Amino acid sequence: MLAPAGWEGDPRLPDFQPMPSNDLGAERRTRLAAARLYLVCPSGAGAPADLLRNALAGGVEIVQLREKDLADDALAGLATATAALCARLGALFIVNDRPELARHAGADGVHVGQDDMPVAEVRELVGPDMLIGLSTHAPGEIDAVDPTLVDYIGVGPVHETPTKPGRPAVGLELVRYAAARAPVPFFAIGGLHAGNVAEAIEAGASRVCILRAISDAEDPERAARELRGALEPRRGAPR
Repeated sequence: MLAPAGWEGDPRLPDFQPMPSNDLGAERRTRLAAARLYLVCPSGAGAPADLLRNALAGGVEIVQLREKDLADDALAGLATATAALCARLGALFIVNDRPELARHAGADGVHVGQDDMPVAEVRELVGPDMLIGLSTHAPGEIDAVDPTLVDYIGVGPVHETPTKPGRPAVGLELVRYAAARAPVPFFAIGGLHAGNVAEAIEAGASRVCILRAISDAEDPERAARELRGALEPRRGAPR
């Protein structure tokens, strides 16, 4: 498994030195609780290293690799390289839908959907120290979250998005519901950008998950910094 070229460090981002901990799971969950800006990498050939470096320099704290169609060997190499870069630069790294691959790649966690492997089975595969994220699209799915198995949820899509074709937008009502009822930290997701993120924040979101608004931006670092700045006033929110 060869790492992609161009994954060297960045002088803007000193090597991250995590606090010493005898409990890796606790350290990851502490960092998750403090995180506000989550980037899902664009699918295709994998996120280029310069996009990740720029996004992290702008304030992204969690990176998810979502590659539904990439062959296992190629995905394993990309995931391993991304895990190393994120570890060096201080971001949590999540792999979508492939718990065993996530564990072997050294990821901090795995994210699954409602139609993927049940979270109880995922937890058995990855053990107690890895983070598990779960997508939710309705109040009943939020109510069904077991906080002993799931560490965070995605709530959305708030707006329609081409990355989730056929999935209707849930609007801001589900964000309000999550703000009042979610048993774990939640990230509002789906069609969010600097022009509408304030509405999600007003509805109760203190964390957001972004794809195109950063990855398609002419200046990903500036785009991330603007979004992170919008979330800053709510940094003390409990969820």
